[in-house]
Amino acid sequence: MSQVIRLHDKTFSPYLEHIDILAGIEKLAEDINHRYQDTVPLVISVLNGAFRFTADLVTFLEIPIEIAFVQIASYAGTQSTGAVNILRGVDVPITNRDLIILEDIVDSGRTLHHFCKILEKEHPGSIRIYSLLRKPDVVRFPLPDTRVAFDIPDRFVVGYGLDYDGLGRDLNDIYQLSD
Repeated sequence: MSQVIRLHDKTFSPYLEHIDILAGIEKLAEDINHRYQDTVPLVISVLNGAFRFTADLVTFLEIPIEIAFVQIASYAGTQSTGAVNILRGVDVPITNRDLIILEDIVDSGRTLHHFCKILEKEHPGSIRIYSLLRKPDVVRFPLPDTRVAFDIPDRFVVGYGLDYDGLGRDLNDIYQLSD
């Protein structure tokens, strides 16, 4: 696995290897293939963090899907701002559609909770969340049915789409903030 890395003023240690990340994503894709075999769900990828997760997950799908992208901001540096800003919303009709939201990480759940409330106003058929990572010890907001590849401790992570002030999204592995 990779070595310790430095991004801006912080040091990060190796946490999850790329091969393990792909294995976790493949299991999520198997669940989607099974659950949605009789429908064409709308996959909504939350940018920027979920771009790698989305790209790899769809390669494992064996069902037809439609993909849309949204952009939601709630972080500055290593901390949530507490505010949820939708920079780009869903640009296709969602009424009566089965929605699959792809997210890089669920921390408190605030961002997805807020976003799902907005989606519910359009009366989708269903909403299910698939997240690469979740910090179960800090989830505070209720979410629709959620599937995760990895539950992780409450440590700041970068890599595989996740960033620290713009750096680290390009890393193939996931790293956690060093002590």
